[in-house]
Amino acid sequence: MAAAKKAVLGPLVGAVDQGTSSTRFLVFNSKTAELLSHHQVEIKQEFPREGWVEQDPKEILHSVYECIEKTCEKLGQLNIDISNIKAIGVSNQRETTVVWDKLTGEPLYNAVVWLDLRTQSTVESLSKRIPGNNNFVKSKTGLPLSTYFSAVKLRWLLDNVRKVQKAVEEDRALFGTVDSWLIWSLTGGASGGVHCTDVTNASRTMLFNIHSLEWDKELCEFFEIPMKILPNVRSSSEIYGLMKAGALEGVPISGCLGDQSAALVGQMCFQDGQAKNTYGTGCFLLCNTGRKCVVSEHGLLTTVAYKLGRDKPVYYALEGSVAIAGAVIRWLRDNLGIIKTSEEIEKLAKEVGTSYGCYFVPAFSGLYAPYWEPSARGIICGLTQFTNKCHIAFAALEAVCFQTREILDAMNRDCGIPLSHLQVDGGMTNNKILMQLQADILYIPVVKPSMPETTALGAAMAAGAAEGVGVWSLEPEDLSAVTMERFEPQINAEESEIRYSTWKKAVMKSMGWVTTQSSESGMP
Repeated sequence: MAAAKKAVLGPLVGAVDQGTSSTRFLVFNSKTAELLSHHQVEIKQEFPREGWVEQDPKEILHSVYECIEKTCEKLGQLNIDISNIKAIGVSNQRETTVVWDKLTGEPLYNAVVWLDLRTQSTVESLSKRIPGNNNFVKSKTGLPLSTYFSAVKLRWLLDNVRKVQKAVEEDRALFGTVDSWLIWSLTGGASGGVHCTDVTNASRTMLFNIHSLEWDKELCEFFEIPMKILPNVRSSSEIYGLMKAGALEGVPISGCLGDQSAALVGQMCFQDGQAKNTYGTGCFLLCNTGRKCVVSEHGLLTTVAYKLGRDKPVYYALEGSVAIAGAVIRWLRDNLGIIKTSEEIEKLAKEVGTSYGCYFVPAFSGLYAPYWEPSARGIICGLTQFTNKCHIAFAALEAVCFQTREILDAMNRDCGIPLSHLQVDGGMTNNKILMQLQADILYIPVVKPSMPETTALGAAMAAGAAEGVGVWSLEPEDLSAVTMERFEPQINAEESEIRYSTWKKAVMKSMGWVTTQSSESGMP
C-alpha cells in the first residue's frame, strides 16, 4: 500500500529559501504546487558596531544542509520517497555580500548584510564622482547609489580587510551574493564548485548592466572592482550544477532567483502591471513592467524581475524597498523584551485596537524607498502618560502598513494605473490584524494566498521548469489555481488619510538624525 502511495505523488521539487532571519527548505508537488514538507532554522545576526549587520556564511551554509536533511527525514516519515525530488531551486536574501577563498572554501570575512550601513562614507565619496547631468550608475543599473547594494559593500571589504585584499592579489578570491556562495558550496566548493549567479541577483550588485545583461566594465572601474572575482551570470531557470553531498546528492540545482523575484513568480505575477508585496525582514513591493525597463520618477528601483530560461526573454519590475518590516517585531522581542515570541504582537495590538496617537518610524537603517535617506533613524513619537506597550505594538504594525502605502503611491504615480488590489505574501501575513490594517490604510482589498510560502514556490517553479528537468509547466492553463483570503477596507477614507498624513509628519522628524562622523565612530 505504501509503495502505491509513493507512486501517486509524481515528481517533486525542492527549494532553498535563505532569508535574512531564517533558512528554510521546502518540497513541493510539481503537478499541484502543494507544499508537502519543510524545515526552518533561525539565523543569527551580528551587530559588531552601531549600523553594522553581519552573518556567518558558514552558519548560513550549515543551516541549508540542516534544513535539507531534516525535511528529507520528515518526508520519509510521511512515506514519500525522496528520490522523487527532481530539482532544487535557490532563493536568497539579496545584496548581502560574501567573499571567500576558492582554494580552501573558507569565507574571508563575515557576510555583510543588505541592511548594513558601514558604507555610508564610501557612498558619499563615490557620489561626488558622478556627474550631476549624467548619472551613468543609475541609468545602467536602475539603482540609486546607496549603502543597500553589493558594490559598495565589496568596495568596503577591499579597502578594509587585509585577508580580502591579499586573496584578490593572489587570485584566490571569489565574490558572490548568498545565492552564489550557496550554489558554489553545494556543487562541490573548492573541488569544482560552480561560481555563478542569476540575472535577478546580479541586478542588485550595482555592477550589472540591466540592459545588456552583463557585468559592466565602466561600473567595475568606477567602483574599482576586479572583474575576475565576479560570478558568471546565468538565467533564473537552467541547470547550474548537481548537489555534491547530503541526502539529495546528484539532484540538479536548476533555479535561482533573488527572494523578491521568486515571490513575484510564486504569486504568478507574469502579466505587465501585476504586483505583489512580501512582508519579511523588510518589505518589498514589486510590479511587473513586462519587457521594458520603466525608470521611476518617484524613488523606486528598476530591477530584473526574472529570465526563466537561457533563450527566454528578460522581464523587468519596478520595486519599492522598505528596510524594516518584520525586523521591527524582532526588535520589540529581542531588544525591548515586550514580547517573547513574534506571534504575541497580534495579541497586544488586538487589546487596544489603536495606537492612540503613537507613531513609530522604524528607520533603523535609514529610510529606503521612496526617500533614500541614510541619515534617518528610528523614532517613536506622540507618546503620552497613557501610552503602553500595546499601543507601541500597534504602532509598529501600522508602520509596516504606512511604509507600504508610501511605496504604492509612488508606484501608482510611476505606472499611471492604480492597483485595484494588493497581492501579499511572507511570514508576517499570518498576522490578521496587520492584513486588515493594510487594507484600511491602502483603501484597497489585500489578497493573500492560503499557502504563504510563495518565495520558495517561485524558486521551485523556476527549478522544475528548467530545460533538462521539465517537470513543472509555466503555461497559464497548467498553473494550479491558488485559494485566496481577502481583506476588505473597513474604515472611512477620511480617517485613513488623517492617520497617513500624521505618519508622514513623523517620517520628516526621523530624517537628518545622523552625520557621517557619528555613525562611523561607534565603539566596536
